[in-house]
Amino acid sequence: MKAKDHPNHTSDVPMIVPPWAESLQIKYFNPVVRRLSGLMPGVAVIRHRGRSSGTVHETPVTPYRKGDTVAIALIHGKTNWVKNVLAAGEADLHLRKEDLHLVNPRIVPAGSDGAGLPRIARMQLKRVGVLVADVA
Repeated sequence: MKAKDHPNHTSDVPMIVPPWAESLQIKYFNPVVRRLSGLMPGVAVIRHRGRSSGTVHETPVTPYRKGDTVAIALIHGKTNWVKNVLAAGEADLHLRKEDLHLVNPRIVPAGSDGAGLPRIARMQLKRVGVLVADVA
């Protein structure tokens, strides 16, 4: 299956990672990164609740912060953790020794200008969508 045919791929949030690479990342890479996230610069863990199950999940992400705004590039498209955060309207982000409560999550579609977002997130908006949330 090609990324453009994957269910995570939408017109406003395109998936640019090949599905085979995503499977490897979810199964092998994410569990290791989740445990080491406190030691790895630029890596955080986002805690969110499942839409149906209510189970708490933790997903490693690479957030960019500018003031009270956090942006996360969605290179895997509109994945389950993104849908969970949007449905709940909130999530918790553990970044090194700092815990942030995120509210008002929204997606800035690929191709938008991203005014007010961190520079790296604006650069990534050329190709992918970005999840943006406010720090409560």
